[in-house]
Amino acid sequence: MIAEPNAAGNLPSQKENAVHDETVPESAVQNGSCVRNGNPKTPREKRKVREQCENIRRNSSSSRRVSQLQNGEVVEAVTLFEVVSMGKRAMQSVVDDWVEAYKQDRNVALLDLINFFIQCSGCQGMVTAEMFQSLHKKDVMRKMTETFDEETGLQYKKFMAYPWILTVTWPVDMDNEDYPLIRTGPYWKKFKANFCEFIAVLVQQCQCSILYDSYLMDTVISLLTGLADSMVRAFRHTSTLAAMKLLTAVVSVHLNLDVNKHNAQRLYEVEKKRISGKRTNYRLDQLERKRKEYEQKLLEIQNMMNAIFKGTFLNRYRDVIPEIRATCIEEIGSWIKTYPDAFLNDSYLKYIGWMLYDKQAEVRLKCLLGLQGIYSRKELVSRMDLFTSRFKDRIVSMPLDKDHEVAVQAMKLLMLMSQNCEDVLSAEECETLYQFVYTTHRPLAVAAGEFLYKSLLSHEGDEEVQPKGGGKFGASTDQLKRLIRFFLESELHKHVAYLIDSLWDWAGKFLKDWECMTALLLKNAEEDGEALSDAHESALIEIILATVREAAEGHPPVGRGAAKKILSVKEKKIQLEDCTKITEHFIMVLPQLLAKYSTDAQKVANLLQIPQYYDLGVYSTGHLEKHLDALLREVKDIVAKHSDMSVLEASSRTYYILCREEIAIYNQVDRARTQLIDELMRQLNQLLGGFWQKEEGFCMDAGEISRMHSALRRIAAFHNAHDLTKWNLYDKTLKLLVFEMEHGSLPVLMILPALQCTYFSLLWQLAEVSENSPKETLFALRRELRHFSQICMCFLHHKGKDVREKAFMILCDWLLILSHQDSNNNEEAVGLLDYLPNTSLQEKLLLFIQEHVFIEEEEESKDLTEEEERKEESCKLDDLHKKRSLLAAYCKLIVYNVVEMTAAAEIYKYYVKTYNDFGDIIKETLSRTRHNNKIQSAKTLILCLQQLFQTHAESQDSSNGVDFSSASFTNMKELARRFSLTFGWDQVKSRESVAMIHKYAYLQRYIAEPLPCKGEEWQPLIWYRNSLLASEDEESSVLGSSGEWSPMGTSKMSSFKRKLSNGSLPETSQTEAASKAPDLQCASQLASAAGKSRKRLKSREMHLQEHLPFLCPGGLRRRYCKDEIKTEGVSEEGQAEDTIEDIDVDVVGADQDS
Repeated sequence: MIAEPNAAGNLPSQKENAVHDETVPESAVQNGSCVRNGNPKTPREKRKVREQCENIRRNSSSSRRVSQLQNGEVVEAVTLFEVVSMGKRAMQSVVDDWVEAYKQDRNVALLDLINFFIQCSGCQGMVTAEMFQSLHKKDVMRKMTETFDEETGLQYKKFMAYPWILTVTWPVDMDNEDYPLIRTGPYWKKFKANFCEFIAVLVQQCQCSILYDSYLMDTVISLLTGLADSMVRAFRHTSTLAAMKLLTAVVSVHLNLDVNKHNAQRLYEVEKKRISGKRTNYRLDQLERKRKEYEQKLLEIQNMMNAIFKGTFLNRYRDVIPEIRATCIEEIGSWIKTYPDAFLNDSYLKYIGWMLYDKQAEVRLKCLLGLQGIYSRKELVSRMDLFTSRFKDRIVSMPLDKDHEVAVQAMKLLMLMSQNCEDVLSAEECETLYQFVYTTHRPLAVAAGEFLYKSLLSHEGDEEVQPKGGGKFGASTDQLKRLIRFFLESELHKHVAYLIDSLWDWAGKFLKDWECMTALLLKNAEEDGEALSDAHESALIEIILATVREAAEGHPPVGRGAAKKILSVKEKKIQLEDCTKITEHFIMVLPQLLAKYSTDAQKVANLLQIPQYYDLGVYSTGHLEKHLDALLREVKDIVAKHSDMSVLEASSRTYYILCREEIAIYNQVDRARTQLIDELMRQLNQLLGGFWQKEEGFCMDAGEISRMHSALRRIAAFHNAHDLTKWNLYDKTLKLLVFEMEHGSLPVLMILPALQCTYFSLLWQLAEVSENSPKETLFALRRELRHFSQICMCFLHHKGKDVREKAFMILCDWLLILSHQDSNNNEEAVGLLDYLPNTSLQEKLLLFIQEHVFIEEEEESKDLTEEEERKEESCKLDDLHKKRSLLAAYCKLIVYNVVEMTAAAEIYKYYVKTYNDFGDIIKETLSRTRHNNKIQSAKTLILCLQQLFQTHAESQDSSNGVDFSSASFTNMKELARRFSLTFGWDQVKSRESVAMIHKYAYLQRYIAEPLPCKGEEWQPLIWYRNSLLASEDEESSVLGSSGEWSPMGTSKMSSFKRKLSNGSLPETSQTEAASKAPDLQCASQLASAAGKSRKRLKSREMHLQEHLPFLCPGGLRRRYCKDEIKTEGVSEEGQAEDTIEDIDVDVVGADQDS
């Protein structure tokens, strides 16, 4: 869309510029010259230009369709923009065609190129050109402007692209941040790549000819520099990208010319050294001319580079748009890597260093990527000393960047710096960076794992840990000891699974060397004086378990990664091979390890988790049943020796994993399991028999209590994973619980496992309910369920804190299971066994939470040693963990509708006060309840605020009124603010809830009983809306009569609201006014009462409006009375204003009053 300076009839090819002629209005070209040499002066001209631009925008899409489809056939595009954006042709052929056109008529071709850059900016306006030679210098400077014409709505930019003065005209809405470079989708991503490729190929194809004609590059550089100074983002972004890519291509040309110059210089010197008889002057002259030609071209290229760098980069590298800054930094990094002799100096590096502090993550990322390319080359690092010393601290701090990708690339850069720069990082800095292997963000942890592995684990230093004998596992043993030492020295972290996952991609080979690990554990100190210490053995067993889990599962540990990784075919094959390797090795070695460490609970608990990753078919296919017998014997011995719950649960799970009916070893394992449980039950029966034989008021010694406790714990651990119903355990444990209810003399150590065993027994019975279960069985089970619930309720008041908490947890889980069990689609069983808590039980559960979770414990100031303080802090953390578990269990009952949602109001009261400890649980509860029922959830929030305000009002002295500056009221306002934030920004989603809040908390205070609907609208809604408008008029009149200033425009605004309240236009007919009379008459009751209250307590209301933003909208504000607080009643007969002496308040109490 360029009006060319030459006559249209003189163009060499009318076909080539057909699109230009179509899009330029006829008034833009007269006698082959540009009509508009500046902005239109008269309104008529301005309107004409605006109409022309609108026509161009309207017809642009249709003209483009004509260029692509004609008579149903695809026609090749004719403009550069269309060719490049479509990307159907090879870029080199496109550039070759343009170069040929340039050689025929460079003005026409250059104007086509200028139009290409304008269109790539998304400009749908009009471009006109006029010759620079035809204007005086002062006129040129005057026209280098960018203005906006308010009357036409058009924007003008006039700048010089030598030898023309270009004027670009476009509608003002072009600056709506929608142009090709930032549009989304694969088409526009491809366009950006094609755009950059076109510039690179253009310079490459022109480097042997027209690049040095002092015409093409001067025009293009001046064009891009002029557009880069525009206030319009589209022009600035597109031209900056083009200029940076142009400079990148020119740098490559400069590098090639420099190489050619040196080659020519060497040939010249070789030819000059020849014997005079063999030397030819012609050859010397030819080489000399070529060398000077290269020097001249290098000088011109250097001038081009300086012009682009100073004209565009220096102005745009700190542009307000982050994409432009990122483009500049990305390209300067490319220049430094491509041509370090010219760019690798502090004059250019400083820009990258400065932008490391940029506020946008995209810019910081480009800086780090550019520096990685420099620090990865050892020959360049020696020239980075000053930069490294200046910006090292900033780079070391960037792994803590809030943007994950920036943090990852910063860690990779630091690894390159440590590898290629001697002593650039201190030991303290390295130790800090190593700790990132424990971070939850896996890419950053993997980058830190690579840094740790290459810096510490794969080095050959530290002679003291080198194995003296070497041997089969010499190298792996050394690496393992280094890893163990690093893990033990990490005092802040004990998450070995995270450590192994971070190293897995880099150290997988030696981490899968389980033969070396187990050999190191089984080594005797007598054989080798370098046997591991107890702490090293514990750490190594944890590492073995973590590596086995990582190899068998193939996905990161819990907490690192949102979902399980989808494995490829190759990864699945590796996973199966690793599982087979694990099974074949540990089937033989694990019994030996269990025998060696059978007395160490921690080591045994970790070792017993390994069988769950076995391929159990190997036992039968490999004829390894004897090793299975050895494993079962060791597990049985471990169960007899230990009463630690972690060891017992691990043993129970081992039997559960091995005892599967579908595998061949089932019978063998089942016999061993039955024998073990028979022995455990025999021991328990003996202990219980001796206990019941004693008289009431018995006195058990510590040894008997300990034996009973251990027996019950073993049974409970196995009952969790195995059905022990045939051993009739339920009656035995229930008898203990009933005895405790009646006498209350059992030790806590007996009550806890007995309660657990009874719970598991009922769960197994409930799981066995089938479709054909007889009614007698269902009724008996129902009685047992009710009985057990009563026992748990009784234990909520037990003197032992642990018993109370255990009973509460079991009761919550029990209620959740009973209210959601399906009993194998047996509807009759569901009806009989279903159990929802009554009001009394719900109150007890809520009271328990209030007394055990939200109670504030007084801290006593004690003079404690460092060790005692550490223990006390550990106890506090354990206590907090228990409280969080209790609260989470109760909140699950609310979320799954086991208890009424209104019970959450008591929980929400503590949201702000206990935010640090329980904020995440309460917030998740609020989110889940809103997802279940938006209306009821909103009512619960209002109920919470109502109760808080009532408590606050009751705590105040009635003579002094309510104190709105107190801390409790401030906390209530903060809680209301937090509640409002939970509705989010999507007003459509929250519309229903917010509307309900208005009806529930405001309307009902005026309505004593439900009123019918009138037409399609709810009558109270009409009253509420009209009362707001009438009250607003009353308020403005009261303020005016009192001599106070009312806000400007109040009367206009209120009348405007009144006119639009029913969707009417500003002009209201008499008929419409008459039809609205009944509504207004009904609303007058509210308006008169509200107006009378305002006249008496106007100043107090203004004070309350400042303190109650979360309760009262518009004219319905809380009012205050010095003497008492109560609700204003509005009678239907309209006599309220004669009887009311006090005013209304308590919006939050409206529901109760109504």
